[in-house]
Amino acid sequence: MAESAATTLASVLVLGIGFAAAAYVYHKSYKYIQLQKITNAFEPGDPVLELAAIGKDVPAPPNEQHWVMREEQEKIDKIINGSIKGHYYLIMGEKGCGKSSMLLEAMRKIDGEGCAMFEAHADLEVFRIRIGKALDYEFHEDYIGGYFSERGPRESTALLDIERAMNKLEKVALRHRAKKNKPLIVIVNQTHLIRDDEDGKDLLELLQQRAEGWAASNLVTMIFNSDDYWVYERLKHLASRMEVMSVTDLPKMQAIRALQKYRHRYFAEEVDRSILEEVYDRVGGRLTFLNRVAKSHDMLATCDRIKEIEKTWFLNQCWILGSEMDDDVMDQQKWASAAMVLALALVDKEQEMEQTYDPETGHVLPSFPIHKSQEIMTRADFIRGHVLTYFDILELDRLNLFAITSAAQVRASSVPMHRAFKEICSEPGFREFLQDTLDRIAAIESLGRTRELVAKDLVLGGKYRISKPMSWDNKIDVKLLQNEKPKN
Repeated sequence: MAESAATTLASVLVLGIGFAAAAYVYHKSYKYIQLQKITNAFEPGDPVLELAAIGKDVPAPPNEQHWVMREEQEKIDKIINGSIKGHYYLIMGEKGCGKSSMLLEAMRKIDGEGCAMFEAHADLEVFRIRIGKALDYEFHEDYIGGYFSERGPRESTALLDIERAMNKLEKVALRHRAKKNKPLIVIVNQTHLIRDDEDGKDLLELLQQRAEGWAASNLVTMIFNSDDYWVYERLKHLASRMEVMSVTDLPKMQAIRALQKYRHRYFAEEVDRSILEEVYDRVGGRLTFLNRVAKSHDMLATCDRIKEIEKTWFLNQCWILGSEMDDDVMDQQKWASAAMVLALALVDKEQEMEQTYDPETGHVLPSFPIHKSQEIMTRADFIRGHVLTYFDILELDRLNLFAITSAAQVRASSVPMHRAFKEICSEPGFREFLQDTLDRIAAIESLGRTRELVAKDLVLGGKYRISKPMSWDNKIDVKLLQNEKPKN
């Protein structure tokens, strides 16, 4: 009996030790494989880079001669290859200026070694999945050990998962710095897509805290790429090692050369310089517009279509309704009239400027500082969109109607948009129509602030006698004197 018990106990003990050893080996190997997978995500030859380069039309050999070199490209190349370190970067510029294309071109030159790039998203769960894909991190979703614990590692929020991914990335970055003496590069593209709400603020704060610490220790250089100004305002509060790079439209000479390259690439033809200058005069140096024009057969007609598209977009969002406006749409009309007032102010300022066009650099668009724009519009929340109502959330900068530069200057979002402003403001009767709308808004607001009191006794022919008798409490007596009814 004792021998059987001893045999059973020994068998259970051996099995327990075997299972424990196997679980320990699995746990350690799982953690090692996780770090190894993240390390492999920063190895050369990332297929994501090739797909993104095709989508962004970034040239690969043998088509490198078609690439438009910008002044900022050299610095971005040094940041991506690790030559410049100790900072993290916010790249700002309007949509279509070539920010993402420059980053992809810099990554292509080093075959993506030491770099990871992913697109931001408004939903934190989607953001978590995308950063996990970029780092090849599964967030313990394939961890079998979770079946044997009361609380699994996946029982958490998306923000905590992102924090765990940052912890793993930090361990990999320590190994990478010890081996190659340069930081890893993590690029968050389209950062402006993150929602400007509490969850979005928490996410940006988490990313910025990591960026600050990693920049100080030369572990990871983070690059935030954004079209909108609000991201800069959010990051500025805690920024000590952040550098802002502003990417604008190409100057005239460089834009003309780029247009000629595009045209030669698509149609293998040399275009007369006068036509190239006319195209620049109509659409400016925005790369996305130049590329669209170069692909068309009638370039000047395409320029006009681009302007009409911008004009239609502005009118659809901001048209005013005049003096016949109903009070039900007053909130939207406040927003629309404020945008129209700012557009009119920019057009008027252009007429007062000494120079609006430079023969070498090209267009000089009129602009106002943000505080002056707030004064003109009389509503500060319309510029940034901090008031979370249906119309105010669609702030002017995010709608690409106006642009706020890194120097806090407000102007039209593009040359075609400014041309649209000029056309709208030059229409006969526009100023009077805008003033009628403003007067109607003021009248509706005045009615909302007015309260009418009706004394029914006075309407029925009665009278009030108000007196202040001599008393210690300073009371006022009010007596109603009613008319006597005539006797029959």
